[in-house]
Amino acid sequence: MKLYGIRNCDTVKKARKWLDEQGVSYEFHDFKKDGLNEAQLNQWEEAVGWETLLNRRGTTWRKLSDEVRDNINAQSAHDIMLENTSIIKRPVVEHEGSISVGFNANKWATLIN
Repeated sequence: MKLYGIRNCDTVKKARKWLDEQGVSYEFHDFKKDGLNEAQLNQWEEAVGWETLLNRRGTTWRKLSDEVRDNINAQSAHDIMLENTSIIKRPVVEHEGSISVGFNANKWATLIN
């Protein structure tokens, strides 16, 4: 299992704590420290869609201009997510060929069993 996110993100902290408590081993990839390559983002967008990956509730989204937010599309979202990984909904998890976005303990319990 590989978990992608930002170390100081509250949701990522909860997810990592939950995984530790369940005894699930995982590799953590910090966007801020380790970056994100375009091929990886393309794979996620194919699997779950750019709309799922784009966090429209966070500070980074709110800091975008009205014009950018009002005219967001697949290409502009892709460019923004590559440029500023803080706008990607977290955590992104790769596990046994599947990709999930966000943390839900009940859903994750089903996935790891």
